[in-house]
Amino acid sequence: MIRPAAFAYNPQTAVNNRFQKEGLQEAVQQKALQEFDDFVELLRLNGVQIVVVQDSPEPQTPDSVFPNNWVSFHEDGTVVLYPMFAPNRQLERSKNVLTSINETFFIRSTIDLTGYEKQDIFLEGTGSMVLDRENKLAYACLSPRTCPTALYDFCDTMDYQPVLFNAFDESGHEIYHTNVMMSVADQYAIVCLESIRDTVQKQMLISRITETGKEIIAISLEQMNQFAGNMLQLENTAGNQLLVMSTRAFHSLSEDQASLIRSFNTIIHSSLNTIEDNGGGSARCMIAEIFLPNKT
Repeated sequence: MIRPAAFAYNPQTAVNNRFQKEGLQEAVQQKALQEFDDFVELLRLNGVQIVVVQDSPEPQTPDSVFPNNWVSFHEDGTVVLYPMFAPNRQLERSKNVLTSINETFFIRSTIDLTGYEKQDIFLEGTGSMVLDRENKLAYACLSPRTCPTALYDFCDTMDYQPVLFNAFDESGHEIYHTNVMMSVADQYAIVCLESIRDTVQKQMLISRITETGKEIIAISLEQMNQFAGNMLQLENTAGNQLLVMSTRAFHSLSEDQASLIRSFNTIIHSSLNTIEDNGGGSARCMIAEIFLPNKT
């Protein structure tokens, strides 16, 4: 997780991230920092091991709190670097994050997909893709930030199967990242099926998920807009599964949905209103999960 130094509303990403809200700038860095620190404390209190890297003021990277978009870490020691849509988000890769990670974890190889930026081809990590790592599936809704060419390259290199579809918000705009409309856990998947208008694509996605033995928990477009799709299942040091989300997302769930999720794992949530409103991302976006081998 990256502790922000200059968090702010980012006009460069707002052109296709309709979750962002302009005009909520008062004390935004201070508020975001408090939300970040509270979130980290909650995760640690629940036994989740966190590597926190402090962002640097220069170059200014207003979205550095969302590291999962530019990097992913894999069990075989591979690190993948991704092509980013916004020029000021590309600067996030210049920070010394990988140096900090390498102090504790083995990095055996790096796959660099960032050259696609010169062709205006983008794939924003586990924002663009929701990975089922166990079944080697990469779910992806196409958008200006999720291009098939880069997706196929990732899948060929990392031995994943792509599962592509189109997803739209209530106004008919393409959803910018897959991880705001779905998340995949060990025994279930939370999906905004309403966002998939093509019935063939919708049935294809349902089939691919159920074929892996996972139960589908459907959320509405209204719930998606409250970041109910932007959740991440983590395992704590005791080996227990936790589903992490924002308080806003938690409050959007029905009693039946929350009860069903709790039948699989514990729910933990933290208030992230400032980060969600200005950044257009939530709890899942703030965590780049590390599967690298541990040096200890």
